[in-house]
Amino acid sequence: MAKDTPNWEGLLKWSLAHADGTAPQRHLSEEDRRWFMEAMQSQTVDVIKRMKEITLVMQTPEQVLEAQGVTPAEIEDMLDELQEHVESIDMANDLHSIGGLVPLLGYLKNSHANIRAKAADVVTTIVQNNPRSQQLVMEANFLEPLMNNFTSDTDVAARTKALGAISSLIRHNKPGIAAFRLANGYGALRDALSSEDIRFQRKALHLIQYLLHENQADCNTVTELGFPRIITHLASSEDSGVREAALQGLLELAHGRADKGMSNIDDDEKLKKLLEERMKGISLLSAEDVSAAKEEWQLLDSLWSTCSDEASSLRESGLLSIPGDVAPPPDVASKHFEPLLRAWAADRHTVSSTTSSEKKEAPLLLGLGPPSTPHYPANGAASENERGGGSSS
Repeated sequence: MAKDTPNWEGLLKWSLAHADGTAPQRHLSEEDRRWFMEAMQSQTVDVIKRMKEITLVMQTPEQVLEAQGVTPAEIEDMLDELQEHVESIDMANDLHSIGGLVPLLGYLKNSHANIRAKAADVVTTIVQNNPRSQQLVMEANFLEPLMNNFTSDTDVAARTKALGAISSLIRHNKPGIAAFRLANGYGALRDALSSEDIRFQRKALHLIQYLLHENQADCNTVTELGFPRIITHLASSEDSGVREAALQGLLELAHGRADKGMSNIDDDEKLKKLLEERMKGISLLSAEDVSAAKEEWQLLDSLWSTCSDEASSLRESGLLSIPGDVAPPPDVASKHFEPLLRAWAADRHTVSSTTSSEKKEAPLLLGLGPPSTPHYPANGAASENERGGGSSS
């Protein structure tokens, strides 16, 4: 299904030969014009036409394609091409108009795991930040096969891609979130957290954090399902991405429980113990490693502040550095570039503030100055008129 590489070199040579800027303009012959138009049209892809062709292939039963020698790898390449086309929101919305959305649904049930995963990846691109396509996909009942793949697929990569598609489908989509809850979505997320696959865990944690942030009333639901214990365990994962995502989820849980006055002493003590251990571990890191773990120790401090009235050990030890606590860097350049009069005024202000008892220098005045003081001889002899006295009458 690959296309031949365009003959750009031949087209460049033709362009240079006919328009090098040194020869007078001339009219193209009909033969040259026809050749040029054919060359350009051969490299122009009609996206809608191509999407229709892909749709026709997707509508063909899997057994028929196999009988015709079409391999699963070629189907994956075709889906890769479709994903590139639907990166445009307009093309994503047009896929439904040309009848391509429903056949794509069938590929979520394909017998090959890689094709199921790639189909879910295409769905992710179609619905991401696209309310219109989210609605169309929901109306086409995509959530059901996606949930089936998320919960039951034997291939963890296909499960992960299905979860990614679900996450993009229900974000900023209230009907989608409601349908996810009704499909026991939280139960499926709890099972995903128990997986050994790091990427799968991270995606599940990010979706949990988003759902709790959007609706803190769900904190009661996930608490009853035992999420705090599982997420607390994941907060000590060896993978930094899992740790940070777990801490974000715990922070949302802590906010929700604080707002509703809910508390579980046993869970709170376990959480505090975990936080103390993680903060102690960070305090032993080198300065470079502490900088790399910035997001994690900021989350630890925020979570500790939410769960306790005391300052965290990170803050007490001076390791914490967050916006507002850091003084601006010293100004070492502006004095070399500021206007001379402003620099002079700043210098005079500094001198006057530190030596206020010293006599201030008279400012430079424009215009006539005061009359000069008369000079008297050393012996003091001078006329009364010179000293300012008048003659007695």
